[in-house]
Amino acid sequence: MMINLDKNHATDYHVNEAYKILAANVQFCGSNNKIIAITSCTPNEGKSNVSLNLATFLAETGKKVIFIDGDLRKSVLLGRYKIGKKVKGLTHFLSGQNEFGEVVNETNVHRLHVVLAGPTPPNPPELLGSNRFKAAIKALKSIYDYIIIDTPPLGSVIDAAIVAKECDGAIMVIESKAISYKYARKVKEQLEKADCTLLGVVLNKVDLNHDKYYGKYDRAYYGEYKHAQ
Repeated sequence: MMINLDKNHATDYHVNEAYKILAANVQFCGSNNKIIAITSCTPNEGKSNVSLNLATFLAETGKKVIFIDGDLRKSVLLGRYKIGKKVKGLTHFLSGQNEFGEVVNETNVHRLHVVLAGPTPPNPPELLGSNRFKAAIKALKSIYDYIIIDTPPLGSVIDAAIVAKECDGAIMVIESKAISYKYARKVKEQLEKADCTLLGVVLNKVDLNHDKYYGKYDRAYYGEYKHAQ
């Protein structure tokens, strides 16, 4: 199946520049960080948009990228692109109904492939923690330059920590002025318990009209990327 991804960012200078910076900083993290989980503290912080756009911009720099929608509980992408039930997704593969090649989709972005979540299963943690998932991720590492995995909010369910165990690093998406330092630190500690390095944080939904600091330095809507201390 061919998936035509929205590229609304192409007409917005600020968003464009923000994702270029994010993609560049991910590459600066080193060639060993190929498998990256994207998570957040709570729902609706914009992690799915950030993760898919990050995958898109990495592909546009010439990298071969696969984006995996690992949010098996509440996939944003399935609703956004109105994917029919006939399209196979990650749950079909993890449950043994299909092989991995059968759930990989081409996109209108050159060098970018997408694996959709599929129908909501009754046991997401068990599927994501299965040997079938681990083997697939390991195999993909020899094929793609980057594997970007969108996961559920780690502050809500354990799924992201399970996925993070198989990743080289993770990025947290935090909504500006919506998440406390204490809560963000708690999520960071959960990643550390999963032996996953926090590569950085994306400050999302920054209002440049009211935030003089970001406005002064011409930060983009999606904020800035910072390496974790």
